[in-house]
Amino acid sequence: MKELRAANLAVRFVLELTALGVVAYWGYATGSGVGAWLLALACPVALALAWGVFVSPKARVPLPPLARFAVEIGFFAVAALALWSVGQPVWAIVLLVVAVVSGALDRSGP
Repeated sequence: MKELRAANLAVRFVLELTALGVVAYWGYATGSGVGAWLLALACPVALALAWGVFVSPKARVPLPPLARFAVEIGFFAVAALALWSVGQPVWAIVLLVVAVVSGALDRSGP
């Protein structure tokens, strides 16, 4: 069971980094000129701040487990919507499904 938990934590970490990369890509693809670079930098920073405040193990705003899960899924939904909007609907669905399954597994363990 410990191996499954460790593997899931690794998957979750990769998902988090992927979500940040996706919103950076979305920002760059959506903007133009200097605005593209600003969006590419600001979007992942905003998402990372939200994660740190509400979801991280050292969250500044502790939430009940269900609310925390909802915010976490919202985090990945933003990334999935970003992928969808740049013409990658299959990857958007894959990202969201893997995030939900991983989140559910994370909560089912001891």
